[in-house]
Amino acid sequence: MRITIICVGKVKESFYRDAIGEYSKRLSRYCKLEIVEVADEKTPDGAGAAAAEQIMEKEARRILEKLRDDAFVCTLEIGGKKFSSEEFSGWMEKLAVNGTSHIAFVIGGSLGLHESVRKRANLAVSFSDMTFPHQLMRVILTEQIYRAFCIRNGTPYHK
Repeated sequence: MRITIICVGKVKESFYRDAIGEYSKRLSRYCKLEIVEVADEKTPDGAGAAAAEQIMEKEARRILEKLRDDAFVCTLEIGGKKFSSEEFSGWMEKLAVNGTSHIAFVIGGSLGLHESVRKRANLAVSFSDMTFPHQLMRVILTEQIYRAFCIRNGTPYHK
């Protein structure tokens, strides 16, 4: 299976990069993982709704140009579907069994995802009702993908 994580902005803190690197290395035995970063837009202090919409639209164009037509697109959104780790694993396995060979997860910028990206998505997923820093969300996502493969393959990491 091929998994692409498309995210807005760069990971600045080394401890986040180290964690993402560790889970990426672990995932290499289960799938082909690619992390694609697109540039984020600077958000001026006190930006109004119109400015925020323009920023999200610019980021959306960059995201959409990185999405392949054959990918099952899954956006990460607070209002998305919630899974337990076991359910998430089962969902990924079901996609694979039904012929999906490429899943693209999308993590938006600090203002969220533009409607055009949401419309392209096949599914919106929520990991919590809480808001996380986007850099930390990459760690959480890579860990949960790794956990999903461990559950699917019966390896002891999950316990």
